Amino acid sequence: MSEAQFLELVEQNQGIIYKLVALYARDAEEKKDLYQEILLYAWKGWPGFRGESSFSTWLYRISINSIFTHRRKRRRVDYTGTLDDHPAQVPHSSVQQEEALRLQQAIRQLSEIDRAVISFHLDGFGNPEIAEMLGITINHVAVKLHRCKQQVSNLLKQ
Repeated sequence: MSEAQFLELVEQNQGIIYKLVALYARDAEEKKDLYQEILLYAWKGWPGFRGESSFSTWLYRISINSIFTHRRKRRRVDYTGTLDDHPAQVPHSSVQQEEALRLQQAIRQLSEIDRAVISFHLDGFGNPEIAEMLGITINHVAVKLHRCKQQVSNLLKQ
């Protein structure tokens, strides 16, 4: 496993990092810090990547663990502002952009673990994969996902 392979895989999957950083960082500076921290942890963990799961699943796990570690260190209040300074990948029509922004803002109001669960679900991961990435049971994922959907739905109705 070479450095070139690592860089190529990171480039192909960097959207994962951007999306998660956008959900957890408070400002542009923290986004940069988190992104760099995630890359550092991923690089350090690269020799241990055995390929038992896909690189994207492994990167999700590295990313979310890095974010949680970073947030524990900082102990700040959750940010609920807009994400105008992040080039988010959103649909092109203004109505779709507005809806995507409202959804992202609603997800930001969830707890850290709930944000991870719903984010992974929206990216197409199944409950077994989410459970593996977060180190919780599949049933716990199902319960959390159900509750997250209810919370987001209620937040969007407001």
